[in-house]
Amino acid sequence: MNASTGDETRFGTDIAATAASAAGAAVPALLDRERSILEFNRRVLAQARRADVPLLERLRYVTIVSSNLDEFFEVRVADHLEAMRRRDGSVSEADLEAMAAAAHALIDAQYALLNDDIMPALAREGIVVVNHAERDSAQRAWVRRFFETQVRPLLVPVSLDPSHPFPLVANKSLNFIARLAGRDIFGRENQIAIVKVPRVLPRVIRMPRELCGGRQGFVLLTSVIRAHLEELFPGRTVGSFSQFRVTRDSDLEVDEDDVTNLRQALRRHLTRRHFGEAIRLEVVASCPEDLAGFLLEQFSLPRAALYKVNGPVNLVRLNQLIDQADADALRFPRFEPRWPARLDPARSIFPQLREGDVLLHHPFESFEPVVQFLRDAVRDPDVLAIKQTVYRTGSESVLMDLLLEGVRRGKEVLAVVELKARFDEEANINWAERLEAEGAQVVYGIVGLKTHAKLLLVTRREGEGLRRYVHLSTGNYNPRTARLYTDLGMLTADPGLTADADAVFLQLASQAKVRAPRHLLTAPFVLHRRLIRHLEQVAAAARSGQPARVLVKVNALTDPALIGALVAAGRAGARIDLIVRGACMLPPGVPGHTDRIRVRSVVGRFLEHTRVLYFRWGAGDDDEALYLSSADWMSRNMFRRIELAWPVRDPVLRQRVIDEALVPYLHDERDAWTLDSQGRYHRVADAGVSAQQALVERYR
Repeated sequence: MNASTGDETRFGTDIAATAASAAGAAVPALLDRERSILEFNRRVLAQARRADVPLLERLRYVTIVSSNLDEFFEVRVADHLEAMRRRDGSVSEADLEAMAAAAHALIDAQYALLNDDIMPALAREGIVVVNHAERDSAQRAWVRRFFETQVRPLLVPVSLDPSHPFPLVANKSLNFIARLAGRDIFGRENQIAIVKVPRVLPRVIRMPRELCGGRQGFVLLTSVIRAHLEELFPGRTVGSFSQFRVTRDSDLEVDEDDVTNLRQALRRHLTRRHFGEAIRLEVVASCPEDLAGFLLEQFSLPRAALYKVNGPVNLVRLNQLIDQADADALRFPRFEPRWPARLDPARSIFPQLREGDVLLHHPFESFEPVVQFLRDAVRDPDVLAIKQTVYRTGSESVLMDLLLEGVRRGKEVLAVVELKARFDEEANINWAERLEAEGAQVVYGIVGLKTHAKLLLVTRREGEGLRRYVHLSTGNYNPRTARLYTDLGMLTADPGLTADADAVFLQLASQAKVRAPRHLLTAPFVLHRRLIRHLEQVAAAARSGQPARVLVKVNALTDPALIGALVAAGRAGARIDLIVRGACMLPPGVPGHTDRIRVRSVVGRFLEHTRVLYFRWGAGDDDEALYLSSADWMSRNMFRRIELAWPVRDPVLRQRVIDEALVPYLHDERDAWTLDSQGRYHRVADAGVSAQQALVERYR
């Protein structure tokens, strides 16, 4: 488990070359990953244009794009800039310019849609954001009182001079820059001032309905401050100003081989995340050139990193408007996940699992059975041990609270906490510390490998022996996101799977060479090789004229070796359908190479998150395999993470996975897009069957 990531990368490249050689020709040029990520966000933005999507949900899609782009700059663009500084040849200046041009175009389209379509449509529905010029005298008086009582006491403007240098500006924080006329109290002509806006202040404020003529009126915090900015500088005149926001490199760089306590090292580094290297500068469209240039100089950014936007610099905060608006008709109809028919909530879950496996399809089915599984384990006196991986659970988690209760009740609790789950590091550190304080055994995975596998194992005394039960999942142990993401989980007492799960936990805790799992496919050990082998089996079947089929549903496809093996299978004659939500580097439809490969992406009400892998390499019952997996088809998942895939062998459950998680998505007409050989996506249709909506109706 401590294999070098460099060796793993070379190993993956060797497999890609082997797969290409088996295909009889080189793999066609792969699509650009960064462009593919931006194309995904164009598909999300397209949801905000749809007339059949409720209006507040259209606004939510706009905010989702902003959140996604923040991470794109914090991680992907930051990595490219670092590669440029290293001058390793992996990234050219032209690459960065092309990426910046695509990002600028997407952001411009986003603000145009917001200003020209969504906000006017909301106004017609009686929901308005009232700017200063539109406010009447009563509204202005109310805003002034709000500014004086709620905002001004928290603002500390800083006029720049040699003893007051440009302040540290935190990542993604709201700030104002102003050019001042006149002299300060000491008679000096310091012209530039910065106002940092505390995060505790609400970004969207609802005005009393009686001031808005029966409409729902809102004001933005930026508008409140802008209207009273000059009052922060008595005796001086604000000549020009702008709000601004800087996005910084937010990857935590910790040398795990050089620290004695990873948790403490990460805790120290978390405070620095907000002040990493600047990557992007956002200002409003009206920002004067001299102020924009001054800010670029302060943050050591090139002109291409400047984004002038026609509106607030952080659209993510418009979620506060969505949450406050009283307009259920403008949201998706409420959907309550169904309790699975296979389980009786009034009975203990353990005897029910002895009767057979239980498949859970979220969010159409409730996540509560997973909570109930852990709750029963914690409160059952015959349960001796509980082991769980922790990747993203959130700052508040009923599952973590139950683990704490389990420790207090005398259970042996092992938590494998991934401290380096990006942007969840602080929450995970806090949970790790609380669990350790109660007496749980907490380990942090393996140096150099993120623990991304999702499993929860319970060991129970039954009769004169012990019996194990396990939950496996494609998604995180987070009840909130389980209502928003599509995922598949399985509860089982299968002796083979539970023994394998126990072996995985033993590997993670002891790092010993224990018995290799026989049924679970684990990364970085066998998962990649097994997937390549299945694709080779499919290719061999196609060449011999037997049924040959591949159907894969993942969130991303970027691993060169897997792409090469897919190309080889397609060239051999296999029929291949790939449902890839986000980045896909395989170009379908290239004559002579990928003619038999189709790629589609589905973007709907829920975030597609299931990973389902189906292979057929003949006509016999044993000539096919179906897996569910925590891993996307990316090199990092195959070689730099602890991942799991597990077979679904029960014929009824296998068919259910195919009928619910694969087939509907191949026939989706409303939310589906198809990828062409040039990396462009085309919507299948604007109406017709939606896979997600069909599943909502099935489970309603």
